[in-house]
Amino acid sequence: MEKIGFVSLGCSKNLIDTEVMLGILRDRHMEITDDLEEADIIIVNTCTFIEKAKQESIDTILQAARYKTEGRCQILIVTGCLSQQYKEELMKEMPEIDALLGTGSWDRIWDAIDTVKKGRKACFMDNVSHLYNQNTSRLRTTPSYSAYVKIGEGCNNGCSFCIIPHVRGRLYSRPVDSVVAEVRQLADDGVKEINLIAQDTTSYGVDLAGHSLLPELLRRLVKIDGIRWIRLFYLYPHYFTDELMELIVKEDKICPYVDLPLQHISQSVLERMNRRDSEEDVRHLMKKLCSHGRKLTLRSTFIVGFPGETEEEFRQLCDFVRETEFDDVGVFTYSREDGTPAARMDNQIPEEVKEERYHQLMAIQAKVSEHRNQELEGSLHTMLVERVEEEQGICQAVGRIEIQAPDVDGLTYLENAEGVQPGDMIPVRISQGFAYDLVAERAE
Repeated sequence: MEKIGFVSLGCSKNLIDTEVMLGILRDRHMEITDDLEEADIIIVNTCTFIEKAKQESIDTILQAARYKTEGRCQILIVTGCLSQQYKEELMKEMPEIDALLGTGSWDRIWDAIDTVKKGRKACFMDNVSHLYNQNTSRLRTTPSYSAYVKIGEGCNNGCSFCIIPHVRGRLYSRPVDSVVAEVRQLADDGVKEINLIAQDTTSYGVDLAGHSLLPELLRRLVKIDGIRWIRLFYLYPHYFTDELMELIVKEDKICPYVDLPLQHISQSVLERMNRRDSEEDVRHLMKKLCSHGRKLTLRSTFIVGFPGETEEEFRQLCDFVRETEFDDVGVFTYSREDGTPAARMDNQIPEEVKEERYHQLMAIQAKVSEHRNQELEGSLHTMLVERVEEEQGICQAVGRIEIQAPDVDGLTYLENAEGVQPGDMIPVRISQGFAYDLVAERAE
């Protein structure tokens, strides 16, 4: 039995593509291994979102190529966004690569392997014209109690800094029935936490119905027995309706967690970014979100050092982060991506200035996050246990409460966790809040 080694880079959306390819190969009776040295075939699913992700992808490909001489690897396949964007360059400059698959060709992974075995290199770059569905084989790599569900692919927003529409195509939503059927299957398989993802989750269904179908989808998902948490990622402001907000606030199964990729607040920067929402739109939405007595946890991402960003525009962003008091913030330095309008703009910001602004904004947010987490002290929550550790006779559980998302947010630590197992959901009381993590105690 041939062994397949897989490396999945980038976002959770990319991870689902990886899991689907793994499912296809499992159905072909191939064995999956975590040890690349033992793999006969290595597949690297790449990311090209920003320069750092691109470099990580290239470094990983080169590292995997070493196993052709230092391990058992006979076939090296590169898939995903980097393949889609740089297919000619990769084939020319990395002869170790035997096959390339673009973002719309995940279902041709077996065809690629078969082509290489017949002595030819393979390059499949199909348009993103279909998505996996509830009937597609998928080998989940996340813990048994948690799963990502991709409800759409591609994006129609056309932000000037973003390469995603070029490598992932325009918005393509799955039918509501397909998503509901998949979540039912996951619930039957013991999954308790569903994380809904897309490039722009609030735009889900606009291509199918002319308006967002996210509220309709959520109303059906909350009725599924076994699912305890439904978490929403990448909620762009444009289709964030009052209906959606009320659902998040009122439905117990929907985590009170709002992930808004705002990117900036200065009107002039937003215009250069070609964002669909103005500064006034964003401030109006934030005011409504905060009107619920901060029952909602707010998370966002921002870009510093966008072309032409002045000190005054950066100061506006810093003031906005202080005033809004986001629970968590991710900050990126602007990355000049080939093929994007922003890459051709004048007044590119020097790297040292970007880095200085990055650290300045992160320092501001660290103080805000610590304050927000300290305000949680004494409050009751449900904790999803992810692992249990024992050291020097002390049993400690590590996990997340409902306002902490997997992979991107901090963790909750619970001492005196005897009898607790991964996947348990238990009541806790927050005893200490720090800048990133929380400490909790058991609650009855």
